[in-house]
Amino acid sequence: MKVAFFLIPKNEVVFLTPETSMRQALERMERHSYSAVPLVNEQGYYAGTITEGDLLWKLKNTKGLNINGMEKIMLKDLAFKAKKKPVRIDSRIVDLLTAASEQNFVPVVDDQGIFIGIVRRREIIEYCAEVIREKEEHRVENQGG
Repeated sequence: MKVAFFLIPKNEVVFLTPETSMRQALERMERHSYSAVPLVNEQGYYAGTITEGDLLWKLKNTKGLNINGMEKIMLKDLAFKAKKKPVRIDSRIVDLLTAASEQNFVPVVDDQGIFIGIVRRREIIEYCAEVIREKEEHRVENQGG
C-alpha cells in the first residue's frame, strides 16, 4: 500500500507559512482545533511543523511578550522543538508508521520536495487495525474448518 492511498491533498490541509505571525498561527490553530500545523514556504516546500508547544515555549521564554507582541514575531523566528521529517509520495505504509508514532500527521512531499499534503495518524491506525482484523478472521476460519 502506498502513501498516496491515504493522502489528504494540500488544498484540503490547513497550513501556514514561515512568514505567519505567532498570533495568526495561534488563532488559526484554535479555530480549527489543531495542536500542530505544517509550514509551507512561498516556493511550496515543506518547511517544518509548528506546534502549540513551540508557541507556548516562545511565549513563556520571552520576557514581556503578550498577545499583541505575538503579532510581530514570525514563525520563521521560532525554535521548533521537534523536527518532523516528511515522507515522499512513493513511500509505503511501513515508512509512515515510525513517523506517525511521533506526530498526529505525517507531511508528504513529491520527488522534488514540494509539499503535497498529509497523512493523518488516524487513517494509518485504522488501516493497520483492519489488516490485523482480517488476518485474525482468516486464521479463525482456517482453524474452525
